[in-house]
Amino acid sequence: MQGRKNFRDEKELLFSLSAHVPEHNFYRRLKQQLDLSFLTELTRGYYGKCGQQSIDPVVFFKLCLVGYLENITSDRRLIEHCSLRLDLLYFLDYQLDEPLPWHSTVSRTRQLYPEALFESLFDRVFSLCVEKGMVRGDTQAVDSAPVKANASMDSLLLKQPQESVQQQEAGKRHSKPAQLITAPAHQLRKLEKHQENIRGTFTSLGSTHEKAQLVSNKTHYAPHDPDARISVKPGKARKLNYHCSLVVDTAKGVISHIRADFADGRDSQHLPSLVMQVQRRLRENGLLMQELLADTGYSNGSNYFMLEQQGITGWIPVFGMYKPEIEGFPYDKGKDRYICPKGKPLPFKGFDRTADGRLLRNYWAAPGDCRQCASKPTCAPKARCRKITRTAYDEQYLRAYARQQSRRGKRMKKLRQSTVEPVFGSLVQHYGLRNINVLGKSGAHKVMLMAAVAFNIRKYMRNRPKKSVSMATAMEREQRHAPIFSYWLTPTMKEKSIVCLFPIKAAWKLC
Repeated sequence: MQGRKNFRDEKELLFSLSAHVPEHNFYRRLKQQLDLSFLTELTRGYYGKCGQQSIDPVVFFKLCLVGYLENITSDRRLIEHCSLRLDLLYFLDYQLDEPLPWHSTVSRTRQLYPEALFESLFDRVFSLCVEKGMVRGDTQAVDSAPVKANASMDSLLLKQPQESVQQQEAGKRHSKPAQLITAPAHQLRKLEKHQENIRGTFTSLGSTHEKAQLVSNKTHYAPHDPDARISVKPGKARKLNYHCSLVVDTAKGVISHIRADFADGRDSQHLPSLVMQVQRRLRENGLLMQELLADTGYSNGSNYFMLEQQGITGWIPVFGMYKPEIEGFPYDKGKDRYICPKGKPLPFKGFDRTADGRLLRNYWAAPGDCRQCASKPTCAPKARCRKITRTAYDEQYLRAYARQQSRRGKRMKKLRQSTVEPVFGSLVQHYGLRNINVLGKSGAHKVMLMAAVAFNIRKYMRNRPKKSVSMATAMEREQRHAPIFSYWLTPTMKEKSIVCLFPIKAAWKLC
């Protein structure tokens, strides 16, 4: 007889979530192993003594965690997704008929809590990974990448001269000042003149269109998100981005640090503060960093010097423009001078700084020596004498270059590529870090921290310690595969021969 199911909506239903969520379920196991009750005390100071009850801080952070574990960046869609999953309701301590918090409550709570609170959660999860033996701490890999901000290039506005804005505000004493980002007038005039000079060199289609404007962080800003910066990745279009710096431990690929910065700076500028923060977190867990892996973007003489001062071996490839030797000008280390091909000295003359603050060492030859030299037209055609400019951290560069060319340096490069780059790909593809859906650098930092927390938690839950082999089992295996020796005498009784009889399985393995 054919059956037929008729649905009746029960008003009263006896239902147990714990009985319908399997023991092996990820969120059931996570609820048992992750204790977030410490967040209640840390957030007590952000609420008053009266009024309506807010969302439970533990529930808020669990919701955020679920969003990045499920790769959901929309708060509205996150609430809808959680309401349809039994295991998520059980993880959040909600019943079937209990309404979840409103999506706008999640957004406002994220703005209420400071970055330090999210960092406390990251530190707690990192400590769990350390206790489980997943972090060694001695070798860390660093990398960075731009992350798309929640702003469009079409919304850029031109910065106003600072002097004119001050005059406008002085004339309107009782009006509310406008939220404008200003820049010095002379800087804007200089950049405008530069753009007019190079605009005429463009011959491609569309270069004369009114929207084909030349924009930069010095002249334009995004009014929707002023912290977003214009940056470009090789092979990609220019966008408004945030800079994401990531540090990963090479033992099991656990993220040891993540941070959001403005996207208009170089990678090498962020390394000193990254090293300081990572070292602090490792010391709190009884670990110490000894080696640092990074790409060429972090190559900087001051960074090499800083790492050596802290006793850290930096496996950072030297920038491609650096030359360890100057052809035809050998260096005399004892007298700190160079020798030209004609045998004339170029002694050290003093220090100098570039426009971006790099420290240089200058070496000059005597003008009289160059004036009488027959090679001057080719050696120094437009100068009075031959000048050599070297970085003040030349010794550190040479040591870094020697490490780069060694066999271990090549292994360390492969280790960095196989450690930190896959982690970045996972965060972008599976943990909601494809773009930043909040505003401000502070909000971007919170998003990156929660994505890293979700990544470490999943790795923590998947990690299983290696099964330890007991001594009795090891001895039994040795006896099982040990060869059997027998002695027999030759007919002459003068030579003793040894015959080795292996078990069949052991002999098969040896073959």
